[in-house]
Amino acid sequence: MLEAHIIKQRARFRIDCRVAVAAGETCGLFGASGAGKSTTLACIAGTEVPDDGFVRLGGETFFPPQRRLHERALGYLTQDANIFPHLRVSENVGFGLTNGARGEGEAWVRELRERLQLEPIWNQPAHAISGGQARRVALARMLARKPSLVLLDEPFSGLDRHLVRELLATLVDWQRRLRFTMLVVDHEAEILERLCDRAIVLEEGHVVQDARWEVLHADPATPLLAQLLSPL
Repeated sequence: MLEAHIIKQRARFRIDCRVAVAAGETCGLFGASGAGKSTTLACIAGTEVPDDGFVRLGGETFFPPQRRLHERALGYLTQDANIFPHLRVSENVGFGLTNGARGEGEAWVRELRERLQLEPIWNQPAHAISGGQARRVALARMLARKPSLVLLDEPFSGLDRHLVRELLATLVDWQRRLRFTMLVVDHEAEILERLCDRAIVLEEGHVVQDARWEVLHADPATPLLAQLLSPL
């Protein structure tokens, strides 16, 4: 189980957010732009340091004291792909896998390559591919190790709508098969509803509602949430 209480002072407000996600559960962090969603996720991942609080996954404590990202048993996809431009796509996807994991995970890497449509660029240098392709490479690299906790920050930004629909279905399928815990940040309710059973809603760094989607739609806690959930 992921349990976190993130306290972090930002320029405009103080984030004070509690997150609890059961093992194998999917949960979204939802709210308007600037509500503190990405900062909360970054503090859980370890790329930002909370001012106070805690981050725990199962029996491990990640904060306090602060443990770095590579010391945390999780996969984290940021809004920037952050792939290695000097490596080929195949080398990026396999980066961080041990020799044993490489051998045992060959079939899994092949599936990632095929379903994320990386076949045409598999042997290309990463600096030569598009931003959307880099996003898919980063997703494959993160999932290659089969992490027990997956953190996604706007996972489909920069991708066309048709590909997003395909990747949504693929990611849902992988989560159901592998049963990893998943926490997703997105500003589009439609995407989070496809990926997550429930959502924690943030406004100016504070949780205003934590519920399943049918409850959020039927009885939104604030006028802003009602507006965000309203169809255009």
